[in-house]
Amino acid sequence: MTASQPPGESGTGPARGSAPAAYDAVVLAGGAARRLGGADKPGVRVGGRALLDRVLAACAGARGTVVVAAPRLTARPVTWAHEDPPGGGPLAALDAGLRHTTAEHIVVLSADLPFLEERTVDRLLSTLRAGAADGVLLTDPEGRDQPLVAAYDASRLREVLALLTDRHDGLAGLPLRRLIAELNLTRISDPVASFDCDTWDDIATARARIREHGHVLDEWISAVKDELGIDLDVDTRGLLDLARDAAHGVDRPAAPLTTFLVGYAAARAGGGPEAVAEAARKAAALAARWAEESTAKTPTSGDEPQPDVAPDATPDTRPDAG
Repeated sequence: MTASQPPGESGTGPARGSAPAAYDAVVLAGGAARRLGGADKPGVRVGGRALLDRVLAACAGARGTVVVAAPRLTARPVTWAHEDPPGGGPLAALDAGLRHTTAEHIVVLSADLPFLEERTVDRLLSTLRAGAADGVLLTDPEGRDQPLVAAYDASRLREVLALLTDRHDGLAGLPLRRLIAELNLTRISDPVASFDCDTWDDIATARARIREHGHVLDEWISAVKDELGIDLDVDTRGLLDLARDAAHGVDRPAAPLTTFLVGYAAARAGGGPEAVAEAARKAAALAARWAEESTAKTPTSGDEPQPDVAPDATPDTRPDAG
């Protein structure tokens, strides 16, 4: 028995003001990558970031994240697991990862999803929690199930894996469709988030897309934050406006230097979005005053003298002022 949810915006998540329940994530990053000539697929870079790191960023809200693969350097800490026997296939890998989880809900992902975002993970989880299905998975543009872009009820997942283990004397070599056939699932169409990289043509497509107008800036900011170990959401548009004002009102090199100084000042103030916003506000006000001076009319000898006060000074209205 299956249920289907109509396509919608990937940004659908938990209700505003509600605290999301804890979940664990299992990322399958093994496999031979034969269609990539045996390349290390999780380590292939798209937009300057390893595919595995991109997927780990999408499930950053997990209470615990298990990666089933040989250990490697990653952008954030994870727990490592391996299937027994090695190379036993996706169900054996899933079972190995699941043994390290305790949450009621489990997000299961492959390590080759360049466009997966945290909001998609939130949508999978909120749909699962709102319904009575055993799991919620994405489908690709052709309507094919993507069981490795899904959220599952953990107890039901363990129950079915145990059933398959008994039925087939183990999980090694079993395809994912054996698992799917035993579950009551809700399906969500998401052509972008479900895009996976199986071939070098897929890698080339992903690399080209993130450089398109409308994608490149967000991709670059995400890559920089990963590289620098920064987990901070700031008003990117506000910083761009500040850089523009500094470049136009002061001098072109003032743009990058000003935004650097804003970041430095925010760090000294304790960091966080509020500190960045306050430093940016002050710098923007300064840039505005600077620009006003450059366009203001300079008094001539025949003009009335101007008081030497700050633009925002308040006149002294005390009775004895004078």
